[in-house]
Amino acid sequence: MNLSLTGISFAIIALVAGALVPLQAASNAELGRALGHPLWATVVSLLVSVLIVIPVILSMRVPTPILSEIGQLPMWVWFGGIAGVIYITSALFLVPRLGATRFIVCVIAGQMLISLILDQYGFMNLPVKQINAGRLVGVTFVLLGMIMVLWLTPSSPNLGDVKASITGDLNTIESASTSSAKSIYPFES
Repeated sequence: MNLSLTGISFAIIALVAGALVPLQAASNAELGRALGHPLWATVVSLLVSVLIVIPVILSMRVPTPILSEIGQLPMWVWFGGIAGVIYITSALFLVPRLGATRFIVCVIAGQMLISLILDQYGFMNLPVKQINAGRLVGVTFVLLGMIMVLWLTPSSPNLGDVKASITGDLNTIESASTSSAKSIYPFES
């Protein structure tokens, strides 16, 4: 086993940060309903983030950013903001339809797959961390867990609800299972 006290502390912090993600998704989904459209909730969520981080920056006396290097940065550095909007908006549309568990298990599986690739090749200036048997087995278990959650969860997304959310008619949506019959497809029941 390769865990130090520092490694365990970092893992606990990451676990707590991960535990906040479904709370973020659920609160943003409710915010989207209240505001009339998920995209407004995305804007409000990002504004709240800015309002929280500015006092933190000021209290920690973080030096001003070095803007002279911005022109030399690779284009992929801007993807974090794009990914944030995609994630928040996807959560707003999908959590009310899939449920928090189904949505988050898919998010985690996607994160694990891409993380393996990022680590293996050191993309985006990350240190190379080779895929080994432990990582491969662990990610395989996550993927199998995702399949089990999707397959064995009795409720299904109502595709009419998804269409209504995309077109902005959130106030008339009532999430309900369309049938109690068991389907062979993991997204239907």
